[in-house]
Amino acid sequence: MNVPLSTLGQVAPTESEFRAIAQLLHETTGIVLAPGKSSMVQSRLAKRLRTLGLAQYKDYIALVTSESGREERRQMVSALTTNVTHFFRENHHFESLRRIVLPTLLETARNGGRVRLWSAGSSNGQEAYSIAMTIAECAPDFAKLDLRILATDIDPLMIAAGSKGFYPATAVAAVPETLRKKYFRPEGEDFQIISELRDIVKFRELNLHDPWPMRGKFDVIFCRNVVIYFAPEAQVSLWKRFEEQLAPGGYLFVGHSERVTDGDQSKLRTAGVTSYKLT
Repeated sequence: MNVPLSTLGQVAPTESEFRAIAQLLHETTGIVLAPGKSSMVQSRLAKRLRTLGLAQYKDYIALVTSESGREERRQMVSALTTNVTHFFRENHHFESLRRIVLPTLLETARNGGRVRLWSAGSSNGQEAYSIAMTIAECAPDFAKLDLRILATDIDPLMIAAGSKGFYPATAVAAVPETLRKKYFRPEGEDFQIISELRDIVKFRELNLHDPWPMRGKFDVIFCRNVVIYFAPEAQVSLWKRFEEQLAPGGYLFVGHSERVTDGDQSKLRTAGVTSYKLT
């Protein structure tokens, strides 16, 4: 008997099914799903089960763990990843970027040097474009400089959205009015980041848990409210990898609940609230 599509995914996964999904997510991304998140998993994966016409989670698990389920694993990760962001979130970091970090970097760029910034776990790009607006305010000639921002996220849907640079009015409301007028253009009911800023931000899908393809060093790395979802040993590993990816004197900005913890082994030193500098 056919199962009505409206009922697919309406039953929460069993404890063993939840553990299987949590284990796969951890192996794929490093993200830890705490016990008791079964209802969250059910609410976020119900649409995937309906789309695929699957009645039971065991069938879904069989699919995403199979060789042919590679694309659906990406969809699963997208569904289970938390994307919470807004423009100029934790604004003290952008103030530090403007006052302390950028003057030296812009001098380097104007002398023909290369400047690179990385928004890791960028979600739909609001963090990366907040960085870009901060740069543009400090350097009206930014488009002439060898200055680029890499924006990466594990969720392909977020990468696609960030590349287009469209945001609803509710999201853009967090941007100061002077910046809204300069860096956004109305597009129907939405707003789009101006092309000059989109040109210096490059979006790429990247799983922080995997090897990183970037060869060059970064002068600034933003990775905020991402590492907190990882297991403690994965957090320590990631802080070390960020340290290795920074140029000498580079800065790392982390989330309000995160701290770099590698003791005397780390060359990162506190440089402000949840901010670190490579010494």
